[in-house]
Amino acid sequence: MSSYNLASCALALAFACGIPLTSSAEQAGVLTLNRALQRAVAGNPKLAVADREIGIATGKRIQAGVIPNPEISFELDNAFGSGDYRGLRSAETTVQLSQAIELGGKRDARVAAGAAELDSARWQHAAVRLEILSDTAVAFFNVLGGQRKVQLFDAQVASFDRLTPLLKWRVEAGASSPGEIARINLAADLVRAERERARTALAIHRRELAMLMGATRVDFSHVAGDFSRIGSPVSFAVLLQGLERNPQLIRWTAVRVQRDAELLSARLKPIPDIKVELAWRHFRDTNDNAARLGTSIAIPIWDQNLGGITEAQAARAKVDAERAVNKATLILTLAKAYDTLNGALREIALLQNSAIPNAQTAVETIESGYSQGRYTLLEVLDAQTSGAQAFQREQEALTSFHTSVATIEGLTGIPLTLTRERKR
Repeated sequence: MSSYNLASCALALAFACGIPLTSSAEQAGVLTLNRALQRAVAGNPKLAVADREIGIATGKRIQAGVIPNPEISFELDNAFGSGDYRGLRSAETTVQLSQAIELGGKRDARVAAGAAELDSARWQHAAVRLEILSDTAVAFFNVLGGQRKVQLFDAQVASFDRLTPLLKWRVEAGASSPGEIARINLAADLVRAERERARTALAIHRRELAMLMGATRVDFSHVAGDFSRIGSPVSFAVLLQGLERNPQLIRWTAVRVQRDAELLSARLKPIPDIKVELAWRHFRDTNDNAARLGTSIAIPIWDQNLGGITEAQAARAKVDAERAVNKATLILTLAKAYDTLNGALREIALLQNSAIPNAQTAVETIESGYSQGRYTLLEVLDAQTSGAQAFQREQEALTSFHTSVATIEGLTGIPLTLTRERKR
């Protein structure tokens, strides 16, 4: 269980993203990844449900080891009749104590099944905690990416605002058509519309993050993190080895032990238990007392529990199939995240090394030449749109990269080691 220690996972995720772990920013309403993870583990209701499952399994484990209660009974014979048996003159009273004794190791099998169920519940709790950490990290980076997307739209709108006075001057000087003012206003309005869409998406991501932390409303102003820390992950083969330590898969070992114990219990059920009886009898007519000792045992003729054994055997065989399905799903999720991460890395490299520098050069050159009459407004708008698209694509790729990292860490339960870290 040490691989899934909350503190180490939180610190590893925060370190991998270059997020400071100080609380000064949080006091101003700024949420860091480390704090988001801590709040999610402390407040997410899924963990409370997992805690209760452990409590339920604990109760079953305790009850499985309990010895059957003894029984006490009272009998009154030869009373309230006629003649010599009128009233209680010839009555016989018997007080009897009975105890069932389980044979064949039934109790031990129940205890083993209960202990395995408790172990399974604990691994399920670890799996839920790891899932919450991963989901919270993904939601955090979606918010961080959404914030940056809105900022990029703000910058694009500001560039139109800077260009508008120059365009008006050119129209007044007769160097441009009045229709170009409508064209730039249209372009600016379209960007503002995209910004509103981005703000709506950001609001949704913020609410998702708040819900993962157990809050009913968004109680932070914005999130703080560093998108620029990127690098290549370890090989997929290494990640597959880490996947074997995922609590979801380890849990099936406990489930298999539980099913084995349940199958043993089903096979032991036909073995009859002994019932021992000890009684004290009083004879009223002679005022004598006597003891009675008896025992009984069921004859397993009709019920051999064949149906229960068949059911337990099928449930035991089902465990391996369920684990295989679970593992295949996790491998597919891991592979998708790994491929997405590497694809995002290639896209980021292309954008940062070529597309964005070229876009910046083009925008600076064309905007400068536009004031000198060497370029048209259409060329300026085209350059600005291309530059904005390059930055937006970079932001989307960075978001995809970091959410993939969070997904992979959530599946393997270990911090993802990145090589060739770079900063743009």
